[in-house]
Amino acid sequence: MTTNAAPAGHNLPRNPGTALTPEWFETAQVNTSAAERRAATLVTRRSVKKEYQAAWLVKALQCIDLTTLAGDDTAGRVHRLCAKAMRPLRDDIVDKLGLAAHPPTVGAVCVYPAMVPHAVKALRGSGIPVASVATGFPAGLTPLPMRLAEIRWAVDQGAREIDIVIFREQVLTQNWSALYDEVAAMREACGDAHLKAILATGDLKTLRNVYKASMVAMQAGADFIKTSTGKEEVNATLPVSLTMVRAQRDYGELTGHKVGFKPAGGLRTAKDAMNWLILMKEELGRRWLEPDLFRIGASSLLADIERQLEHHVTGRYAALSHHALA
Repeated sequence: MTTNAAPAGHNLPRNPGTALTPEWFETAQVNTSAAERRAATLVTRRSVKKEYQAAWLVKALQCIDLTTLAGDDTAGRVHRLCAKAMRPLRDDIVDKLGLAAHPPTVGAVCVYPAMVPHAVKALRGSGIPVASVATGFPAGLTPLPMRLAEIRWAVDQGAREIDIVIFREQVLTQNWSALYDEVAAMREACGDAHLKAILATGDLKTLRNVYKASMVAMQAGADFIKTSTGKEEVNATLPVSLTMVRAQRDYGELTGHKVGFKPAGGLRTAKDAMNWLILMKEELGRRWLEPDLFRIGASSLLADIERQLEHHVTGRYAALSHHALA
């Protein structure tokens, strides 16, 4: 049975969703050029330096869904990734940052369903949740019963978060009732696991479609909305993310429920992480800088954050290869 209580690792009640309410989004207009201008100002109007930048980067690290979604994933690779998730920074960097009493960890480890048992075993006792992609990731074109079965299997194996992909045709043809019904069914299949709805925004063609798909997914009970699978030609961008977080703000004002946000695909540098943190702070507020409301889907990003933090405490830049991902 699906509940709305906050599971371990999350501090907020689940998004219970609403009835499908097209009047909340059907007439929505998105000014693309204005969205692009606003996104551009985010990276030029704010400058965070020195110890403040280090604090923001530690926060970004804590919001990472450390991810491996490769066809040649192995149990060994997943175990190494989980070891890095539990100790993402070298001990000397942690000590010099003054964090030895409470060393930071990442927000979650994200893997394919078949790798969930390995990740759960490796992370046991750490408090770090295992997230799993599901529902025919990345295309999402398998029959619905198979997609729901994949969710249930991953949850049964110990996944506490499920990253589903929507059926993009339903957005492109404006079949909102079908999209709503499928996401609601996936939410039910998740049980107590959090549902992150991947919109694959690079396939949705317009920002108006992005806004509408965001609103329908939240009405259907998505706990997070996520930009991309990381496999599209265009993944997370600031204008797309701005459109999605504006939809979240509207949904929150209409319902009183907070929904999380996850950009994924293309975020590779510490500067990228800072840009998205600034977006969340300016558009939604300080509360959306915590991992129960903000995640970054990434693999290589962690290495650059560790490199920048090493520079902060030593004054020297190491080669990027010095900070192995796992």
